[in-house]
Amino acid sequence: MRATLLLLSLAIMLLAGAGASGAALAEPCRNESFRTAAYIVCRFDPTKDDLRIVWKGQDGRPFRTFDALAAELKAKGQSLQFAMNGGMYERDLSPVGLHIENSKVLAKANTVTIKGPPSRVPNFYKKPNGVFYVGKAGAGILVTERFLARRPKAKFATQSGPMLVIDGAIHPAFIVHSSDLKPRDGVGVASPTEVYFVISRVPVSFYEFAQFFRDRLHCDNALFLDGGWAPGLYAPELGRDDPPAHGGYGPIIAVVE
Repeated sequence: MRATLLLLSLAIMLLAGAGASGAALAEPCRNESFRTAAYIVCRFDPTKDDLRIVWKGQDGRPFRTFDALAAELKAKGQSLQFAMNGGMYERDLSPVGLHIENSKVLAKANTVTIKGPPSRVPNFYKKPNGVFYVGKAGAGILVTERFLARRPKAKFATQSGPMLVIDGAIHPAFIVHSSDLKPRDGVGVASPTEVYFVISRVPVSFYEFAQFFRDRLHCDNALFLDGGWAPGLYAPELGRDDPPAHGGYGPIIAVVE
């Protein structure tokens, strides 16, 4: 009898351990290294995960912080699982470019062209820029002009720039051995059901960042979201709840449960 009970206890312990291991493997965010840089990578399937792009709360004002978004969701019986700044914004926290939320266009696409040396052109306007979008069939990233021409059915969308990877090619303006090193974050799509959000843990160049998406994560298209001190991440499993650097975030990409 004692031997039987011992075996049963051992089996329960093994199953519990396997369950815990499976849960650990299911965590969406992980630390990863590539070449000489370190990154945090968060992977989601938009056909299964509730992935949204939001801007304003019920009071009509920008959320500004991840905590404000989490509090509003909690009041609705939901919880914030992940969040990242969702693209570039103006001083009043309004999107610089296209913003679609719940199939409604809240900010129009920005097709302005600024001419000059790449080093003097603001990041959003380093053409091509692009649009990250989510619909019933999954997610995608398209150069802005292609998005506007094709008009895919998007429930959520945000425009940012520059594109990091375009149909498998790194943005032509990026310099291989650039000395312009900054913390950066972005989004890449390996397939409609495989979306990667990445934030660098150390300063990296545009080229290095794009190379990580293309060569490590196998994303044929990737889009820069922000850089410098602006990138922000909410990932409870990693202890990250970054406060905004400039008074608040504009658009926020979130995964809700």
